Amino acid sequence: MSEKRQIVDCHVNIWDPAHYSQSYLEQIARVRPGELLVPTDADSIFAAMELAHKVIIFSPRYGDSVGIQGEDSTVVKAVQKYPDKFVGFAYFDPREEEALEKLKAVIEDHGLQGVKYGPIYNGVPLDDPRMDPLYRYCIQKDLPLTLHMGTTFAHNSPLELGRAIHVDPIAQKYPDLKVILAHMGHPWYEECVVVIRKNPNVYAEVSALFYRPWQYYNILITAQEYLVTDKIFFGTDYPFTTLEESISGLKNVNQLVEGSNLPRVADETIDRILYSSPFEHWWHQNPLGL
Repeated sequence: MSEKRQIVDCHVNIWDPAHYSQSYLEQIARVRPGELLVPTDADSIFAAMELAHKVIIFSPRYGDSVGIQGEDSTVVKAVQKYPDKFVGFAYFDPREEEALEKLKAVIEDHGLQGVKYGPIYNGVPLDDPRMDPLYRYCIQKDLPLTLHMGTTFAHNSPLELGRAIHVDPIAQKYPDLKVILAHMGHPWYEECVVVIRKNPNVYAEVSALFYRPWQYYNILITAQEYLVTDKIFFGTDYPFTTLEESISGLKNVNQLVEGSNLPRVADETIDRILYSSPFEHWWHQNPLGL
């Protein structure tokens, strides 16, 4: 398989069993149909990602909303165990004391390559003054920032903070900051599409979308119409989806409209997303030399 045909999963959660609380167990029925108590330790993820060339992992601290409180140390250990497969991102929670100093330590001492943040889960808007030091640090260290964008099943989360339109002024203020909008900002995906079209430093990815097939189809058609399919990347949101079903969902996105006059998601679009390489775009200098 050539470099251009390799799959990179840009959105994988890694949590230890101790990170889950009863609150999560009470809420997962509204994530999606099916069994979601999937192992999320390093060994299980490595086995589940056999078809992926590289996997970007992070351990979000969503304890008071989703009910899962991860740790950056889990990411560090996983990358150390599987350095040829895993690329680690740190998590940033601006509510924590010395949040930036904690982030600096894990980035600079352990070589993590990016940052993840979920404003809808931690309740701090992107324009909050506590976020500015993060943006400046990401620019200084050439770290991409993946943001959870879109709705959530977690009841203790302000939905407004999941809208991609709020990324626009941040991207304008910090044009050298590389930002990735996870989940295409669903269900506000049109906002996501116009934000990534307007801002050269903003990208998006399709994790955890295929199991809402009508929405997924419309997202990709909208992206085609706005000519931004080159700025969209592939991801799963494991453990909420698997790699195999995410690949199948993307490849078969047109099944809903077979036999109709509705437009098709082009084969070029599907291949472009499935075999996209964040390492060529999300950093100013490719950290892995890929």
